[in-house]
Amino acid sequence: MPTFVRNEFTDQIEAKLRAVEERFDREMRARGFDPAQAENVALPSALAKLYAEREELREEMELLRGGRDHERTSES
Repeated sequence: MPTFVRNEFTDQIEAKLRAVEERFDREMRARGFDPAQAENVALPSALAKLYAEREELREEMELLRGGRDHERTSES
């Protein structure tokens, strides 16, 4: 089974994702929200922006993982 190859770019995306997730959770709690319910509540605009950024970074990581796996599979 192909494995995900880490590099400086993916490390940077992962670090940014972790930072955004931590900030999002912190700001959700500061406003009295449970971060686990983010998809089920109407968020104030600042939190909605963080949520969108987090989702974009998650998607980017998925694409990078999928793209790497796809590239390595097709080369075999």
